[in-house]
Amino acid sequence: QVQLVESGGGLVQAGGSLRLSCATSGRTFSSYAMGWFRQAPGKEREFVAGIRRTAGLTYYADSVKDRFTISRDNAKNTVYLQMNSLKPEDTAVYSCAAGPLCYSCDYRDQSDYDYWGQGTQVTVSS
Repeated sequence: QVQLVESGGGLVQAGGSLRLSCATSGRTFSSYAMGWFRQAPGKEREFVAGIRRTAGLTYYADSVKDRFTISRDNAKNTVYLQMNSLKPEDTAVYSCAAGPLCYSCDYRDQSDYDYWGQGTQVTVSS
């Protein structure tokens, strides 16, 4: 079992930055791919970013590419999402997820992940 706890959300003005953290406990963090998803009110949950066990392989939604950066620190069992140039449309609950090794997965699909955190609210004002 893997427990995931997000932090770092809050209220920020458009153009600002936030860094989300997702601390994990339980089974070996480094054996999992990690991802960030978000869900805005009245919308489906959507993929934001993913990172394989080796930090050199990352994936981003087109809507956040070049603004958001996902990274991981296997020594601290933590994955991060650095969010820059935030826009009001980035407002959502952001959740991290952990998924097992899957060579055919690009980790953009929710079904690629087994464990989920409760989420942290990010609100971007205009």
